[in-house]
Amino acid sequence: MRHIPHWARALCAGLALTLPLLAQAQQAYPTKPIKLIVPFTAGGAVDIYARTVQAALAEELGQPVVVENRAGASGMIGAEAVAKSPPDGYTLMVGNIAILAMNPGVYPKMPFDVQKDFTPIIQTVQVNYVLVVTTSLPVKTVGELIAYAKANPGKLTYGSSGSGSAQHMAAELFKAQTKTFITHIPYKGTGALVGDLIAGHISLIFADQGSMMPQVKAGKLRALAVGGKVRSPDYPDIPTVAEAGKLPGFEAVAWQGIAGPAGMPASVVKRLSDAFNKIQADPAMQAKLNAVGLTPVGGSPEKFGGYIKSEMGKWTKVAKDIGATAD
Repeated sequence: MRHIPHWARALCAGLALTLPLLAQAQQAYPTKPIKLIVPFTAGGAVDIYARTVQAALAEELGQPVVVENRAGASGMIGAEAVAKSPPDGYTLMVGNIAILAMNPGVYPKMPFDVQKDFTPIIQTVQVNYVLVVTTSLPVKTVGELIAYAKANPGKLTYGSSGSGSAQHMAAELFKAQTKTFITHIPYKGTGALVGDLIAGHISLIFADQGSMMPQVKAGKLRALAVGGKVRSPDYPDIPTVAEAGKLPGFEAVAWQGIAGPAGMPASVVKRLSDAFNKIQADPAMQAKLNAVGLTPVGGSPEKFGGYIKSEMGKWTKVAKDIGATAD
């Protein structure tokens, strides 16, 4: 009988243990449920997007997709949880302009570094904003709102889903360009905020069309203008803030995107990017997103990474120029 050296037996044993692990690692991603963390409360634009694409994404990837709301600290609690998760593609964040571009210019200290601690996957949608007021406020146009605010300095209040949020920055930009004094009331999420706006406890808000326009159509809120550079095709009778308020260049829109922890395998990032691009190219999905005020964008991980960097620079400068800070 031929003698097998001890080292050879050890090598074979090691390979026997290693090969199954290698085979498992090389299995086509994904092999188990994927978690989409929404760093905000239910009912807002980020949550609406996640739940709109949830079923289609699960079908495309062949695994269940779980949406989990983990709100707090202007989205930073949920974002931090994603940043600290294993970079295996099973925990992802539905991020937005606030978390990925605005917060760094508003908060002096953050629990993560946007550029270093996340893997950009895809910019998913642009979020169309609308300026709405409580119906008890005696204004029906942006011009009337500006005049009322100047005649009653400090009397008006605006709500946001938190300091550093897109709602916060949009309103501060409006204040700076109109030279008005309107008090900021930060909330922990959009749900309670909308209820207080309807009840008249706060005066106005810049927020996404998807969550605001149903309340406007029901007569519970009044829409004065949209925040984009051009009128919304869904609401062509509503003017832009720029034209109605005679504020050339004013723009208040937001965006969302998918990101994972830093260090994700390139193959997994591509699989996810391809999946989101595919489901958002479907006309039926585009119609669903448009119906809730979300405009599909799409693109590559590299494009999204460059866009985040550009937007961060832009909004950090805006925050500095208008003196917007976390309060």
